[in-house]
Amino acid sequence: MTALPAEARRVRTLLAEHRPRHGESLFRGLVVLASLTVLAVIAGLVLVIAKESLLGIAHNGVAFLWGTTWDPVHSVFGALPFIYGTILTATSALVLATLIGVGVALFLVELAPGWLARPIGFMVEMLAAIPSVVYGLWGIFVLAPWLRAYVEAPLHDRLGALPFFSGNPIGIGNMAAIVVLTIMVLPTVAAVSRDVIAAVPDSQREAALAIGATRWEMIRVGVLPYARSGILGAGILGLARGVGETMAVTMVIGNAPTISPSLFAQGYTMASVIANEFTEATTDLYRSSLIEIGLLLLIITLFINAVARLLVWRVAYSATSRSLLA
Repeated sequence: MTALPAEARRVRTLLAEHRPRHGESLFRGLVVLASLTVLAVIAGLVLVIAKESLLGIAHNGVAFLWGTTWDPVHSVFGALPFIYGTILTATSALVLATLIGVGVALFLVELAPGWLARPIGFMVEMLAAIPSVVYGLWGIFVLAPWLRAYVEAPLHDRLGALPFFSGNPIGIGNMAAIVVLTIMVLPTVAAVSRDVIAAVPDSQREAALAIGATRWEMIRVGVLPYARSGILGAGILGLARGVGETMAVTMVIGNAPTISPSLFAQGYTMASVIANEFTEATTDLYRSSLIEIGLLLLIITLFINAVARLLVWRVAYSATSRSLLA
């Protein structure tokens, strides 16, 4: 490559030193402003909700977290039935969605040919674009009758003595909410797991295959341990989606503030009680108690998302570091 003459190099240096940097400064300022705007919105949201829930916090105290009675008429508010319903439905859906989602991700990355992986991956991601109210309508008119006739009734007849399958199998209840949430959480878990598994270096797979491992042994020994933290992060992201879901769950869970181990029983979640009763909150204390539930839900969701992001970033950082060292 021909070297530039000394005069040309000197002119280029002078131009670089005196080039106006207004554009760069403007860009930097806009980016910083956008980042601060996001932080300000989150902080403002937390502060406003916390302020509006002060009356409920002062009246209910810490017992609000484990109180089992929700009686607005007598100003008795306990959030435990809603916390229990949220944990039951979200964690159950998480387990099912993680099992199915990781299986789908492994198939798309490790087994499926390109002509098949692309349309299946697109269809899985399309599930996330369906509005939650559509899931709720499908749950009421299709899923609930099917569960009542072909799943809950046989389970009740054979295993009704167990607390998990006791009660009346009417279709509307915890089981319907779990199935709907599983379908809604599945795209998040599958998409993130697919990206995490795809980020596993090919050297991991090649090393396992080189010593005579089968395809399943290669996945079990070389892929899954490497992607474990990322898959866990995908599951926690799905959990955050399940915890905050409102309309679909409200339409199929039954909306009864009870605590029952039965999957056939009707239940309630934190998001559902806010959606159902906020317009009926005729007193300041009633309204503040509902907002207190919203504050608790917001804190839980932010914490879950933060943990999930940290786990996913850990996998991405680990993959980058190993690729640079290789």
